[in-house]
Amino acid sequence: MALSVEKAASGGRRARLGRACAAALAALLAARPAVAEEAMVKIDNFSFNPAEIIVAPGDRVTWVNHDDIPHTVVGAADGLRSGALDTDDPFSFTFAAEGDYPYICSLHPHMTGRVVVKARR
Repeated sequence: MALSVEKAASGGRRARLGRACAAALAALLAARPAVAEEAMVKIDNFSFNPAEIIVAPGDRVTWVNHDDIPHTVVGAADGLRSGALDTDDPFSFTFAAEGDYPYICSLHPHMTGRVVVKARR
């Protein structure tokens, strides 16, 4: 009888230790900073490709002009305004907040695109 009580107490300690380790690991994972990612939009043949891209807050989007004439990236968000991008010129913008960010080429307004920023799940 004493042996089974000791065995039960030992199993209870292991279970508590396992739960404590799991809680500590969960706290560490929640505390680590999110890693920003990089997304790419190509400008080619008078279009943005992809025309819509989904990123998370803190991610940076880079547009690269592969056409042989200048294009721009212009949106309503503060700072979402490139100068004229010549062939192979890049423009980058980091999206800090969730939201829907439409943009155009101000030189060719029929060129439209959209960045959707939402939290990773």
